[in-house]
Amino acid sequence: MSSRKQRERQMLESIYSMIALVFILVTCIELCDAATVVDVYRLIQYDISGAQFGSRFATLNHHAGSLHLPPGVDLSRTVVIIPVRELNITLVKEFIAQRKPLGGLLFLLPQMLNFENRDPTSESKYQIHEKKLTKNVLVELERLLIYANIPYPVYFAFENDDIDAVLADVKRNDASGQPATATTGSYKLVVSAPEPKRIASPAITNIQGWLPGLKADGDPNQLPTIAIVASYDTFGTAPALSVGSDSNGSGIVALLEIARLFSLLYSNPKTRGRYNLLFGLTSGGPYNYNGTHKWLRSFDQRLRESIDYAICLNSIGSWDNKLWIHVSKPPENALIKQIFEGFSTVAEELGIEVSLKHKKINISNPRVAWEHEQFSKLRVTAATLTGLSAPPELLERTGGLSDSRHFVNEDAIVRSIKLVAENIARHVYDYQGKNIQIFADDTSLAVNAPYIRSWLDLLSQTPRVAPFLSKNDPFVMALKKELEDHTHEVNVQHEVLDGMFTIYDSTKAKLNIYQVASVTFDLLLLLVLGSYLIILFTFLVITTRGLDDLISLFRRPPSRKVKAA
Repeated sequence: MSSRKQRERQMLESIYSMIALVFILVTCIELCDAATVVDVYRLIQYDISGAQFGSRFATLNHHAGSLHLPPGVDLSRTVVIIPVRELNITLVKEFIAQRKPLGGLLFLLPQMLNFENRDPTSESKYQIHEKKLTKNVLVELERLLIYANIPYPVYFAFENDDIDAVLADVKRNDASGQPATATTGSYKLVVSAPEPKRIASPAITNIQGWLPGLKADGDPNQLPTIAIVASYDTFGTAPALSVGSDSNGSGIVALLEIARLFSLLYSNPKTRGRYNLLFGLTSGGPYNYNGTHKWLRSFDQRLRESIDYAICLNSIGSWDNKLWIHVSKPPENALIKQIFEGFSTVAEELGIEVSLKHKKINISNPRVAWEHEQFSKLRVTAATLTGLSAPPELLERTGGLSDSRHFVNEDAIVRSIKLVAENIARHVYDYQGKNIQIFADDTSLAVNAPYIRSWLDLLSQTPRVAPFLSKNDPFVMALKKELEDHTHEVNVQHEVLDGMFTIYDSTKAKLNIYQVASVTFDLLLLLVLGSYLIILFTFLVITTRGLDDLISLFRRPPSRKVKAA
């Protein structure tokens, strides 16, 4: 009796083992083989006064496709992979403008734009004309995506050997004329991400520092003030990649270096000027310079009236040989005329061309194209120095994908700093019209190129979209500390971004790429596996219990009526 129970136990264990084997094999077939995992960056999702823009979804679970598919193919369950090098902007416009059903879009960016893995050799692979072409393509792509309402996930990733190999396989499969489906097999792209949520009460932070001037003995009057201002945050199609090396990394670097230079002069009473210098690093620049607006509103009337003029620095790192001074007051205004003449004189000595551009402002219109316009609305004389000849549209040229370290000219920033610093110094020390270089090369007051390079490198690796920067963000604290090293009475102002702008989270994720077999292959494999298990089960029953027991398993049991009889 005990030997019979032992045989039954062995048979049950064998059956359980086979069931477990079947479950494992079926699970493996269903989950597929993981080909690679890559970091992906989601297209921004935001609202302006309730109007929706950007990608409205984050989760992705569809087959991969390429641009090599024939027209008319159903792509509603396909993620189209598009390398920026091969970008057909007309086709992308059709996808978006005609709202064609897509499973998603994945744009592959050149590796040279990857600030997280900077390879010095990657830049050498690109000629100057290739860089310009890449930048122009990215500018056009960003302009298209940033104003669109896209009802499917859109992601960006960087090219690498793994994803290039996947794309090559996808292209070969698409060349047959059939999109990847469950019946044909290929690759599956999966992003498991939570539903994007609105960022409540997004914070913006302004930082200011002073270099107080020296009053003459017995002078009861308040010293005049010159303000040097730069906005430090960014906005772009992919918030996690919006580093803004030029806009406005170049302006931040210039402000910090100008603060350092004048701190050397103002640390000595003999060379301290009769002007206060106010340095402001403002947030909310892409959002109508909302941080600048709140910063200026915090000034008391006496301080505001003491400002002689303000110079706002914006995108001064990618110009060739010409800079623009944008103003709101008419060129005939005496102070505007004085400011422009001062810049023109120094620019001529440095071999730089500067031009003045006047644009009237509408005080009742919340749209602000330049930072100086926030000063002008409060009747404070101000100007913006920039390499841009015309004001950008809302949320354009604010540090997106096309604004990386590779497109910034360090020499342009150095020359811009010399221009601003010399002009302010001549105004402060009343050296107007005199050919005197205060910040001459090879002196203790020379512009520090390594200092500029180190800060530009840091800024070019730091995404700075305002709602994603907390009040105590390490980058904000680094700016505060740097300003404290060169100025006095450093003050940090925390505000909330105005409600017309709503930003959503979920900006970065992991993309799992699985290589999948076709359903036909899966069914064939399961058929072979099932046949094998049936044979194995039959063999185990016969060897443990005998042929009669095997036959009894399939014999119909007698009915209750027969038993009763």
